[in-house]
Amino acid sequence: MINLATHDFIVDEAEKGVRLDRFLPHKCSDLSRSRIKSLILDGHVHLNGHRTCDPGQKVKCQDTILLHVPAVKDADTPVAQDIPLDILYEDEDVLVLNKPAGLVVHPAPGNTDKTLVNALLYHCAHTLSGIGGVKRPGIVHRLDKETSGLMVVAKNDQAHQSLASQLATRELSRRYYALVWGRLAPFQGEVEGNIGRSPRNRQKMAMLSRSGKYAKTLYETLECHTLSSFVECTLVTGRTHQIRVHLSHKGCALVGDAIYGKPPRIYGPFVQSVLQIMKPPRHSLHAHYLEFTHPKTRQKIHFESGLPQDMQQALAFLRSYEENNGCVTKT
Repeated sequence: MINLATHDFIVDEAEKGVRLDRFLPHKCSDLSRSRIKSLILDGHVHLNGHRTCDPGQKVKCQDTILLHVPAVKDADTPVAQDIPLDILYEDEDVLVLNKPAGLVVHPAPGNTDKTLVNALLYHCAHTLSGIGGVKRPGIVHRLDKETSGLMVVAKNDQAHQSLASQLATRELSRRYYALVWGRLAPFQGEVEGNIGRSPRNRQKMAMLSRSGKYAKTLYETLECHTLSSFVECTLVTGRTHQIRVHLSHKGCALVGDAIYGKPPRIYGPFVQSVLQIMKPPRHSLHAHYLEFTHPKTRQKIHFESGLPQDMQQALAFLRSYEENNGCVTKT
């Protein structure tokens, strides 16, 4: 493998006794500690002229260390594809985009191409410096296929590590708009409880009492009608299908969500009238607000995205229906 870069260092008195996998990240700030560790394990580090594969080896004063950073490999899969993207912001470190409903984020069985990753590989072909040594975009958080809205993508190791850390410490903030059947009680509050695979249906997630991972969602009803509500949700944690599971658990499934709940039968033809507006069919969830600290500048930045057209039309229909029947309640 061709070496992209070679770095050499001499350990001084103040640095002696430090682990190799801590010494090198301090010297090479553009590489994450996990990347450094993998380079050591793969034999790309020489200590005093001899290859070492021990990340925990402690360095001594006057040790000479040679680090070879291999050229970033092209990802074996997926392939780059020219798919239009709605990009709100981009620099050498991060990219923020507005994902449309219907676009899958990662290739998977049943969706092997025409995904967001395929599109990003094409768009960022000459600006990716590699995540973990592979030329690929760093997906920090995901949106379901049917969910639309804001996502941030890392273009290098350092940015990916920073954003992943912000996600873990909840510094990366995400808010969603949702249309739901019924009324949440109370109008504003929180839902918390462990989420994991449903023991009855492995294709679904569920609230679990004895297993799963802790999850918490804050919600606020922005408009409340007789049959439906317009709600803003803020993720405190980020579990698979979290908002969908939590709102369904509260008895207010997303409009159009065929998996996590249906409206009562008494709604009758009204339901079909609403669902016909959502073309193509999908659940009514949109990631409208995103805030994080830029990995390089350390400045807080935020982005907003208005309701997509299908949700606007569905909300307008709900408002009109309720107003015509004299039963609108707004919070």
